[in-house]
Amino acid sequence: MTIFSGILKKRTSAGLLAALLLPGAALAAEPAWQPGRAIEYIAPANPGGGWDTLARTTARVIMQERLSPQSFATINVPGGGGAVAWAQIARDSKNSHKLFVTSPPLILVPLAGMSRYDHEDFTPIARLITDSATVLVRKDSPYRTLNDLLDALRENPRLSIGGGSAPGSLHHVSFAGLAMAAGLNAREVNYVSYSGGGEAIISLLGGHIEAVSAGIGESSGQIAESGQLRALGIAAEERLPGTLADIPTYKEQGVDYTFDIWRGVMGPKEMPAEAVAYYQDLYVRMLNSDSWQQARDQLSWTDAYLDSQQFGIFLDQQKKQFGRVLAELGLLKQ
Repeated sequence: MTIFSGILKKRTSAGLLAALLLPGAALAAEPAWQPGRAIEYIAPANPGGGWDTLARTTARVIMQERLSPQSFATINVPGGGGAVAWAQIARDSKNSHKLFVTSPPLILVPLAGMSRYDHEDFTPIARLITDSATVLVRKDSPYRTLNDLLDALRENPRLSIGGGSAPGSLHHVSFAGLAMAAGLNAREVNYVSYSGGGEAIISLLGGHIEAVSAGIGESSGQIAESGQLRALGIAAEERLPGTLADIPTYKEQGVDYTFDIWRGVMGPKEMPAEAVAYYQDLYVRMLNSDSWQQARDQLSWTDAYLDSQQFGIFLDQQKKQFGRVLAELGLLKQ
């Protein structure tokens, strides 16, 4: 069962992406618009999760590579699975100095009836990367494999599974899809929501929940470096390279299921075309940089660039696709 497909499956060269998607970008003249003050760069969750990691990583690379005359100041605005931040941004619809990082919750949370704002209330800038979904347990957990956890859930469906997004959103839907693919009743999953992936992992380490549904990028440090967590598998077509290469895919463990977590950047609805063009070019140059490629590989991300127009079309497709999934789970409210 594949919840999402059609993205780049290889660690494609950002230079090739730039050449294919924005021909002539390297030869562009002086931009028609440039930021005149610091960019408010919003991560709609607490520190430590996927949104926060993307915002801080891209802001750091932009600064290191001197890609912008102004700084990108990361601001955490948690609450409502992203809904609090989206409401604030929507009220500032003409601010060309405000951006926010985004991912599937921008589609899922409104579909579940937990936000009045969806992707159509904002301006797509660029899709940047994808991140593989995973399930994490503590290092000392009795669950050594994905099937150990799934078998335990068959015996006791009330075992708690945490995630850094709201019910009906990214990490819930990711795990619910896994449960469905394994023949479990997804509606019985005892999902415990947190305001960010970092908070969910802290709760896991404290022994308050059995496992966490997350993205591998936001948790790679605790897996490969500190060793505090163990990933039971990844929802990808093939294993990741590097330090996480020993983590088996779900398919290797007999569960035919993949789930890719795309991530990108958006701005307020009435952002002028000149500003959109400026930011598009900035992110293409970022993807081409050595600093980005090093950070990307360290976080086990995959480049998956789409420009503003393509990203908007993709978001419309995601709305239709996730609407069907939530309807099947009984979570569709819109």
